[in-house]
Amino acid sequence: MSTRTVEFFFDFGSPASYLAWTQLPELCAATDAMLIYRPMLLGGVFQATGNASPVTVPAKGKYMLLDLQRFADRYGVPLRFSPHFPINTLVLMRGALGIQMRDPGRFEGYVSAMFRAMWVEGRNMGDPAIVAESLTRAGFDPESLFGLTADPAVKDALKASTGEAVRRGAFGAPTMFVGDQMFFGQDRLDFLRACLAAT
Repeated sequence: MSTRTVEFFFDFGSPASYLAWTQLPELCAATDAMLIYRPMLLGGVFQATGNASPVTVPAKGKYMLLDLQRFADRYGVPLRFSPHFPINTLVLMRGALGIQMRDPGRFEGYVSAMFRAMWVEGRNMGDPAIVAESLTRAGFDPESLFGLTADPAVKDALKASTGEAVRRGAFGAPTMFVGDQMFFGQDRLDFLRACLAAT
């Protein structure tokens, strides 16, 4: 088994995280690396680092949408920019940590359901009713999931993961680490691949 790992710090509210997620499993398999999912709260990272979403700068935000679509086309994956963006993802990210901690066998299914609801279907995942519907469609019990997100241990785990990402240099999402080497953005996966090939 490979000892090389890619730590993938992500937030469902980030379209670039979604695009990275569509590529990382295959990339890691091709380079014999282990993919480790690290849910974090992007809003907390922004607050800690003084960063902000590119959409806060109109010209940059407009370009970002075009660029993301170019990458989606290159990857051959669907991308529908959510009309409800930005969305508070606190509950969704607590859900990710909670399932990862308590029911890891269902973690990847949860991640897939949340990313698809947000960036393929363009659903308003800031609305608890829509989140509940999306969870039900994916085979999850919304009541149990929402209960999990209220667990103090889950809340603390998300704070810890977010804090760790910031301490290691993260300022946005997605951020990937191979050891001490950091790669920010889904448009840097070629550098990530080269790093793995060289180690």
